[in-house]
Amino acid sequence: MKITESGNLVLFNHKNLPVWQSFDHPTDTMLPRQPLMEGMKLTPSIDNVSFAASNQFYLAVHQYGLHASVGSIQHQIYYEYNQAGHFTYDEHTYIALLNGSMSVFATSSLPTDSINNAGIDLPHARSLQYMRFESDGHLRLYEWNQRYSQWSFVQDIFELDYCMYPTVCGEYGICRNGQCICPIGAGDTLYFKQADIWNPGLGCIPVRPISSCHSVPAEQDHQLVALSDVSYFSFSDPDAVIISDEESCKQACSRNCSCKAAFHSSLNGPSESCLLVSEVLSMQGYETDSTAYLKVYTNHSLPPQNSSASAKKRKGAVTYKIAGASAAAVVFSSIVIVVVRWIRNQRKDDDEEEFCEVPGMPTRFTFDLLRGATDDFSRKLGEGGSGSVYDGQLGDERVAVKLLDRHAHRQKEFSAEVQTIGSIHHINLVKMIGFCADKRNRLLVFEYMSGGSLDKWIYSNKSGNNAPLGWCIRRRIITDIARGLHYLHEGCRQRIAHLDIKPQNILLDDKFNAKVADFGLSKLIDRDESRVVTRMRGTPGYMAPEWLTSKITEKVDVYSFGIVVIEILSGRKNIDYSQPDEGAQLIMVLREKAMNSQLEDMIDQNSQDMRSCNKEEVIEIMRLAMWCLQSDSNRRPSMSVVVKV
Repeated sequence: MKITESGNLVLFNHKNLPVWQSFDHPTDTMLPRQPLMEGMKLTPSIDNVSFAASNQFYLAVHQYGLHASVGSIQHQIYYEYNQAGHFTYDEHTYIALLNGSMSVFATSSLPTDSINNAGIDLPHARSLQYMRFESDGHLRLYEWNQRYSQWSFVQDIFELDYCMYPTVCGEYGICRNGQCICPIGAGDTLYFKQADIWNPGLGCIPVRPISSCHSVPAEQDHQLVALSDVSYFSFSDPDAVIISDEESCKQACSRNCSCKAAFHSSLNGPSESCLLVSEVLSMQGYETDSTAYLKVYTNHSLPPQNSSASAKKRKGAVTYKIAGASAAAVVFSSIVIVVVRWIRNQRKDDDEEEFCEVPGMPTRFTFDLLRGATDDFSRKLGEGGSGSVYDGQLGDERVAVKLLDRHAHRQKEFSAEVQTIGSIHHINLVKMIGFCADKRNRLLVFEYMSGGSLDKWIYSNKSGNNAPLGWCIRRRIITDIARGLHYLHEGCRQRIAHLDIKPQNILLDDKFNAKVADFGLSKLIDRDESRVVTRMRGTPGYMAPEWLTSKITEKVDVYSFGIVVIEILSGRKNIDYSQPDEGAQLIMVLREKAMNSQLEDMIDQNSQDMRSCNKEEVIEIMRLAMWCLQSDSNRRPSMSVVVKV
């Protein structure tokens, strides 16, 4: 038995000939130079499957390339990559992970070399890499981070839209702009309900189960509910699509007892496409020429959502004659009141609708639930410019509940914070558990950070409540902040500029691990955008010079990071008017000390280990911070460079 340099485990017989090798039996992972041959497939680890176990994912190689599919009864393809060129009967295909690409090869039984026909470009390897096909249907590339001795995510190889993954919203769920909703029939009739109201991503279930082929239901017991502008991921599979007009497509599903839904599309011009499925997974809510027809159980006892209004209309058959000017005035006044209330409610509804567009929405709580969890907001942890934070308890979990000020925190900023932090996950970013958008109340629920905010620990401890932090802790805090920002800038589908990095927005746990918090001012930046124009935002003293032009990049966070690092090393605030005029601004003092080669004077006077045996390392980090404080944003390092240094 031997493990080769490429990671292949090979078993030999008594003649030292190979009789078995692990590369011939792939699981969920591919190593560099490991061939995945035609007929082989990758399947995610069962231990990691969070969706229904019956909906297994497969990544398989076929003659023309590879495809990813899902399903048990019916394998539905959601991703396909075909190589170009002409193929002969004696050619076979395989894929391999090489440096800089996932390459597709064609080999022949003839004595010729393999031909590389196509490939998916990947970042060049700086160290060891591997690919893993995971339980959510994503194929991800990882690379060994030598500095931190851990595997780091590099790229999502499929690069599909969030809603194009088949289980993102569960069975019968509709993914629209990243949010999961259930189908609603005409007249707001409810044929489906959420499987778990706390987790919309688990999908929807029929209010009445659909009969199987074995029960032979009466034809009138089922009907097809039309949903406009709803498409399906398997339209990408040409073998599953048939050419059919809309009415024939519907009839084909109605007559097939195993058909659960029909999807009709006119996107291909004069050719109309029809897709019949026996398992309905996540659908996509796009403004397209596609219509979904879901087979539902016809039950005339199912009430529409507005049935109570209809009942009131039936009961309102009695009319009264109102005479006299005074009575007319009362009626007119009542109408005015109703109209005013309607306008106010409409505005509230507009606010509520805004959250229907939030991608990756976390759990939504009611105001009463959070009020009870915080004992009527009686345990205040802290207070900032946008609201107050309270200690809360949700079941067995201790949480921090941020009650936003109704006037200071705009609706757009609240939506930005829910959208941003609700869709990203990193060990150095504070985890959002949920939110509340109950009428005019806006609350955010986060994991509880027992250490509080960084500013309570680094400012020279005049109160004497906290002992000065040692150098090892301060260095780890700086590293944690850098990692969090590196993920925001380079680890997400869109770059995320935080725009308000300061000690008050860095939270610590009981072991002084640091996490970036408060994304209310954050800004999404597309990968192809060099700069974005936005209104000035942030905290004075931490804002980069380019804010004066309103044209910024994520490098404004690098500047703010540099300020925070200097504060951590010096133990004083960026702006301190208790100091003499010439020393009130920390950055001006730093520049003067640097010009006179006196950076040692900037080190916190209360930290003996920083001023003695660790002095040289502290000064090196100080110089790194000065690099981040360049007035020209192009001369500042990226956070990927910072974490390496």
